Amino acid sequence: MNNDLLLAVVLQIIGVSVIISEFVLPSAGLLTVTAMAAFGYSLFHVFHHVSADVGIYFLAADVVVIPLCIILGIKLLARSPVTLRKALSREDGVASQDSELQQLMGKTGETLTTLRPAGKAMIAGRKLDVVSSGDYIEKGTAIFVSAVDGNRIVVREDFATD
Repeated sequence: MNNDLLLAVVLQIIGVSVIISEFVLPSAGLLTVTAMAAFGYSLFHVFHHVSADVGIYFLAADVVVIPLCIILGIKLLARSPVTLRKALSREDGVASQDSELQQLMGKTGETLTTLRPAGKAMIAGRKLDVVSSGDYIEKGTAIFVSAVDGNRIVVREDFATD
């Protein structure tokens, strides 16, 4: 095997290994560019220094090998510890909403600060950060919880106590 063909084969092997390593190492595409440069120079070198027939074989091999490397890399990434293997759930202790806050729905309380629209209120014996439903509510006003959205408590003025 002459040195020109050996160089082309080595560049092809480097290209394949760099594409596979792209899926394991975070490089923001730098390894992909390096792999494409290795493949490109290998093809250029074969066509110019070996022969066009061998260059066609290398090109055909690249057309088959590069997609296979990408498929293998995606499958490898699916098994990687970097990716999430399962969805997060309440059973795992992940909740976007505090269940205690949901129990405050409909409860009444009193504003401790002026709500413009956010502020503090005493509801069910607890000092909480609340948001009014868009209205300006004075300090000391009776309020009730109209909605709990995630960890956000939405209150309105309680006109029933007037």
